[in-house]
Amino acid sequence: MEFGINTFLFTSPFTNESINLFPRFKEWGFDSVEISIEDPSHIDPAVIRKALDKNGLKCGSICVAMGPGRDLRGTPEDQQTAIDYLKSMLDMMPTLGCGILIGPLYSVVGRAELVSKADYAIQWETVAKHLIMLADYAEKLNVKMAIEPLNRYETDFINTCEQGLKMVNQVNSKALMLQLDTYHMNIEEKDPYQAILNAGSKLGHFHACGSDRGTPGGDQINWEKISSALHQVNYRGNVVIESFIPDIEMIAKAASIWRKFEPSQEDIATKGLKFLRSCLLVDRNA
Repeated sequence: MEFGINTFLFTSPFTNESINLFPRFKEWGFDSVEISIEDPSHIDPAVIRKALDKNGLKCGSICVAMGPGRDLRGTPEDQQTAIDYLKSMLDMMPTLGCGILIGPLYSVVGRAELVSKADYAIQWETVAKHLIMLADYAEKLNVKMAIEPLNRYETDFINTCEQGLKMVNQVNSKALMLQLDTYHMNIEEKDPYQAILNAGSKLGHFHACGSDRGTPGGDQINWEKISSALHQVNYRGNVVIESFIPDIEMIAKAASIWRKFEPSQEDIATKGLKFLRSCLLVDRNA
């Protein structure tokens, strides 16, 4: 199990100049960086990889930015835009040394509406068709993807582990896995501990956030049970702190971040990492 930090906590958009964050991440003790890429033209993957190597860090994951116009269940134009964007992310992953593309790959964030069962079924099959193609594309590049259930305010499409697993199983590719996030699980799951157990070997990525989307550990989540579940499913992937601040306007609007959760970004990163190492590296089932 390794620990990473999502760049959205510090900057948007991520560009070649954002590599100046890497020395701090290394100094704070992170193993990897989760790079959130809004536009592939903003970076040169070779430049980013060189800076990662120089600082003894890995690109543990790339986090998608499914903004307006990127929607695998949207208009034909939106679907194609999303496909082109996701393929561009997958294309740069070998150069970055990154093994997994994560996030709500299926839809634009913020699309949350009540639709008929018939319309939902059509959307589901449309997304599944696209993910089958994208998973095949990822497999040829020897990389993986992980779809993330989001809370009901950010999407109406996949909110729970059960729904996410249904899509993963329908696509049926070793290149498509499930991502879980403690913040979203705190809202949508009856039992986050059981959700992790249900994900089992299909769990490919994990976000650790406080119940208020702040620092993990200073909140009401039962982290001991989270730790127990991760060890029971033998999770060996990245655990990434994904918190946001109002200063990063684009993501703040998308995630409804209207106030500061903690004194500073560094506070979230360093205190969160210290807590996660002390809690999640302990196998409570041994």
